Amino acid sequence: MTESAVSFGDRVRIVSDPATTAAGFAGRVGVVYGWTTPSVTGVDVVRASDDDFAYNVGLEEAGSDAWFASHLVELVDHSPGMEITIGDKQLVRDASGEWKEQPKRWFGRR
Repeated sequence: MTESAVSFGDRVRIVSDPATTAAGFAGRVGVVYGWTTPSVTGVDVVRASDDDFAYNVGLEEAGSDAWFASHLVELVDHSPGMEITIGDKQLVRDASGEWKEQPKRWFGRR
């Protein structure tokens, strides 16, 4: 899987291989929180690879995340319906992975 195939907020499955199985991550599903260059940041990566790139995946258990080499992460979907707020902008993700701006909803009093 290439880096461009997966991005922030995507739901992914961890590929089964000896390293992910031994670490208890094989087949688990989570959400991509980000990515990094391990040689610069020094993060501990499950089965680091020569491409010097890793995804941080938040797994289903609250507070559980790990770094994975890019070839160990496969796209499940782009988390359609995911909402984020940045400043005064509210964005909702569609099935293609595109973020669409929505009118910001205010709850309670302003």
